[in-house]
Amino acid sequence: MSIPRKILPIALIAMVAITALATSGTAKDAAPIESPALAEMVQAKKLPPAAERLPSDPRIVKVLRPGRHGGTLRVIFGRSKDTRILVVYGYARLVTYDQAFNLEPDILAGVDVQEGRIFTLRLRNGHRWSDGANFTAEDFRYYWEDIANNKNLSPLGAPKQLIVNGKPPVFEVVDAQTVRFSWNEPNPHFLPALASATPLYIYRPAHYLKQFHPRYADADQLAKLVKKSGRRNWAALHNRRDNQYKNDNPKLPTLQPWVLKTKPPAQRFLFDRNPYYHRVDQNNRQLPYADRIAMAVAAAGVIPLKTGAGETDLQARGIAFNNYTFLKEAEKRENFEVRLWQTAKGAHLTLFPNMNARDDIWRGLMRKVEFRRALSLAINRHEINQVIYYGLAIEGQNTVLPASPLYKREYRDAWAAFDLKKANALLDGLGLTKRDSRGIRLLPDGRPMEIIVETAGEDTEQTDVLELIHDSWLKAGIKLFTRPSQREVFRNRIFAGETLVSIWSGHEFGIPNADTIPEEFAPTNQLQLQWPKWGQYFQTRGRAGEKPDDPGAVELLNLNREWSYAPTEADRQSIWRQMLEINADRVYTIGLIGAVPQPVVVNSDLRNVPRRGVFNWNPGAHFGVYMPDTFWFDNQQRRLAKR
Repeated sequence: MSIPRKILPIALIAMVAITALATSGTAKDAAPIESPALAEMVQAKKLPPAAERLPSDPRIVKVLRPGRHGGTLRVIFGRSKDTRILVVYGYARLVTYDQAFNLEPDILAGVDVQEGRIFTLRLRNGHRWSDGANFTAEDFRYYWEDIANNKNLSPLGAPKQLIVNGKPPVFEVVDAQTVRFSWNEPNPHFLPALASATPLYIYRPAHYLKQFHPRYADADQLAKLVKKSGRRNWAALHNRRDNQYKNDNPKLPTLQPWVLKTKPPAQRFLFDRNPYYHRVDQNNRQLPYADRIAMAVAAAGVIPLKTGAGETDLQARGIAFNNYTFLKEAEKRENFEVRLWQTAKGAHLTLFPNMNARDDIWRGLMRKVEFRRALSLAINRHEINQVIYYGLAIEGQNTVLPASPLYKREYRDAWAAFDLKKANALLDGLGLTKRDSRGIRLLPDGRPMEIIVETAGEDTEQTDVLELIHDSWLKAGIKLFTRPSQREVFRNRIFAGETLVSIWSGHEFGIPNADTIPEEFAPTNQLQLQWPKWGQYFQTRGRAGEKPDDPGAVELLNLNREWSYAPTEADRQSIWRQMLEINADRVYTIGLIGAVPQPVVVNSDLRNVPRRGVFNWNPGAHFGVYMPDTFWFDNQQRRLAKR
């Protein structure tokens, strides 16, 4: 059955199929075009020719400008652990989003879906891991039986995306190239989880990992490996060696376009082309075009300077809109262009009152909607927009953007007008009428109302915005202080309830439609900084965190669940509307500014990078949906240079 390529509606009754797009003009019978970088190894018979390395049915990618092999693509990141970003940018997934955020097969040859609950996954014949081992149904079986259902490796059980109404799927190996996951009820989370920037990995390189598993390894040999590694036991060793997303083990086979070659920690990481990568262009040239990625590690504050000095070929992480003028000036003397891409977050910057704060008095205030509304009304968003963003941003709350079919102006305007009189009246109405000699309001226990807003300390933009909020909050009798910390410390303090208010970006995807999963707008994840313990409770199915007791939060959870079983698009849209209205009215997060353009610096010789794009984490994987494996250097010297 032929269907529009879109995120599948949840309550599909008929069988549907996601199948690979046909691409015209492909010489299917011609021999695949080999990268010169691998030709010597092929000639020496250390590597099979491309025709034997590729699947018999590779994914064919039709690119605007077919490229040439060669060259090293340079990028800069802020930490050694950002080797994981190459898994994001590489964006090889079982299914992927295209540039319009529709799902399509990638690693998979196709997906057959029945009733939204039975998913049959078909692999590509002859597909191989980066070390040449076959990628088959055994890699899925190993994950399901030996990892997801092994209490030593997965003490909390299978991931939440695989649990529907408290029950795991039935897993079947149909044949060597086909597996099936079945639930009794629809699972709308399954395919989007596979396509995520941080994907759900339901397969593993079994041939590599079995050496660390007691079901397969010799006991004495495994004991030696555990002792040599310094890990507590075999499970700790297995988990350390097995993390495809972290991308920190050069020995772990991968399906990504580039393979890590440098063992962490380091200041420069190299990633070489995967000789068994499954994509080709319309001319049957094996992707990726670039032979190598060179990732330099630099302090966050130095990344804009290095970018301006021409030390990177493709850069967006680590640079912000406030670097735009500097980079445009540098563009004149360096070989790069600065492009402005759209961002898709519900808000570029958002304040998160921590309703799980440890302090009893502060927690009580954060849970009062009048207090959150007062904080929001005491912010001059127009001033922030004019002073920091030259009036180019959208002012208002953390909600959907105008490009979303769910957008309503009242969602963004809710409690977002600068109104000190109303803010002060709300605070007075809460009984916070006493002030100290500085005019700072006093808490019920006599402490001054001093709020420390914590940041991840990764740029000055947040600090500049907070300075403006400091001045307006002071007129409402609230003293604002700023505390920067490293991202891990920042998050851990929020999780522990030590943080009162934090600042970060808003909802990840601000241009949803009725068929987009709405879980971001309900307490479903510990990383939701306004209610981390409630989100953790949902994530762990009640094993950790705290059960929500806020009526609005509970209603959001109920609506999120109802959406999963809604039979029609109209029903799903109605649920979305209710969730957006609750979030707008209850001000669980305090959005500041949205739709801030993202500078993207592109080497002038690099082709196939869109002039305009959407820079978003999930869905989108930043550059991932634009397929960096198709970016190439239209400069022979760059293609031949060795770095």
